[in-house]
Amino acid sequence: MRTYNIKDINLADEGKMRIEWAKRDMPVLTLIRERFEKEKPLAGIRIGGCMHITTETANLALTLQAGGADIVMCASNPLSTQDDVAAALTSMGIYINAIKGEDDATYYSHINAVLEHEPQITMDDGADLVTTLNTKRRDLLNNIIGGTEETTTGVVRLQSMEKNGRLEYPVIDVNDAQTKHFFDNRYGTGQSTVDGINRATNILWAGRTAVISGYGWCGRGLALRVKGLGSKVIVCEVDPIKALEAAMEGYEVMPIAEAAKKGDIYVTVTGDKNVISESAFANMKDGAVMANSGHFNSEIDIPALTRMSVSHRTVRPMVEEYTMPDGRRLNLIAEGRLVNLSAAEGHPASVMDMSFANQALSVEYLIKNQGKLTKHVYAVPEDIDRSIAELKLKAMGIEIDTLTEEQIAYLNGWEEGT
Repeated sequence: MRTYNIKDINLADEGKMRIEWAKRDMPVLTLIRERFEKEKPLAGIRIGGCMHITTETANLALTLQAGGADIVMCASNPLSTQDDVAAALTSMGIYINAIKGEDDATYYSHINAVLEHEPQITMDDGADLVTTLNTKRRDLLNNIIGGTEETTTGVVRLQSMEKNGRLEYPVIDVNDAQTKHFFDNRYGTGQSTVDGINRATNILWAGRTAVISGYGWCGRGLALRVKGLGSKVIVCEVDPIKALEAAMEGYEVMPIAEAAKKGDIYVTVTGDKNVISESAFANMKDGAVMANSGHFNSEIDIPALTRMSVSHRTVRPMVEEYTMPDGRRLNLIAEGRLVNLSAAEGHPASVMDMSFANQALSVEYLIKNQGKLTKHVYAVPEDIDRSIAELKLKAMGIEIDTLTEEQIAYLNGWEEGT
């Protein structure tokens, strides 16, 4: 079952130290782990996870293990695994089927290895486990209690499956918990995307034009960070309300065909495919840099870029330079994969603390409500969401006001004059 062999003890030790460092910034998850250790609410439950193997994910896995779960995990992106973390977790009894830089065949073999564990709970970041179970491994569906989903792209896939009658078990949409998307997507993606591009290119943002495709919570956070670094920001959107919001925030808004003539740095955060395609490549400046911070490497049309170029070469460890027939050089970071995890370490632990607290408590909720939930994509229960916010505020040393009985009565009143 175990495909990650520990040959270098120092690698595992390094991973353990980095996991411990991340834990210092994850006080909410730590409190949940302490309770789980005492109560064992997940005792005997088999969990299969398809997530980015990072220090933050490691702390989630260790929290679930503390609750009594038997866990096997694989990566949700071929480039997002931190090998020292994978080694450390394997040494602590959590089977990890993931190696940074694995090819597609290995990636999918690792997904199947996780499913061979016959999980009762699935944890996804992109819905690959759910999709595989519903299409290729239906023989294992009888084992499933429910699942959780971490990211926007996965939620879109799940909602489509439900709409078409193909979702076979209940899944909790962790992504849309308020303590997840308002913080993880906005502050986490904003900072970590810039971090990934900086590490890959060492580029100066000040004075340059950054084109951001997508103005959801990830796009909002990224635009804010890039503007703060001194860039002129252009937003490309298909949703008129989001486009209007971006314009009201002071950003230029235009179609990608027009933005392609103006940008220096391009970042996609839409969850869709071919957002930057052949027509854009034809008009980009020499030296343009492209990166993707959406889940799949489909947002930049790499086959078209390859077809249009006369040659390409690796100019930095994470940067591929494509030379066009007219001599222009277009640079693609991290094979168009999730740049913040492929070229950097992903979101800071402090913001993942809330996201993974939602994951841990949602798993507990699924187990407590086994047999009561239908084949539906559920929101994280509001009481869980609010409790995480309260714990995070407490950990930050922040106090807030509370309503008096008089104020509660006033807000709930309906009679004239109340």
